[in-house]
Amino acid sequence: MSWIVILLIVAFFVWRMKPTKGIRTMSTIEVKALTKDKSKQFVDVRTPGEYQGRHVKEFKNIPLNDLGNRLDELDKNKETYVICQSGMRSARAAGILKKQGFTEVINVKGGMSAWQ
Repeated sequence: MSWIVILLIVAFFVWRMKPTKGIRTMSTIEVKALTKDKSKQFVDVRTPGEYQGRHVKEFKNIPLNDLGNRLDELDKNKETYVICQSGMRSARAAGILKKQGFTEVINVKGGMSAWQ
């Protein structure tokens, strides 16, 4: 009986870690080369304090907790690059954006921790 509970817990975590369908990931090196492209939009979903401490100027700060209320600040038809500190919150944010009808959503792999 206990192995069933363990299996269910493992399955739950695997399901939660699975990326949302239709969301691509890119390395910080790849994204850095695109930041001057005005046809794309860049969103940093970290807290204002984290953003203030260190950020990339092309990324607009919309904290993950505020994202649902601030979708009107973003264009659903532009490629949207999402970053956080490590890639976990941005993956959640990318899922939210995709479910809200954003066509091209890219999660920045490794987040600001990987940004050189």
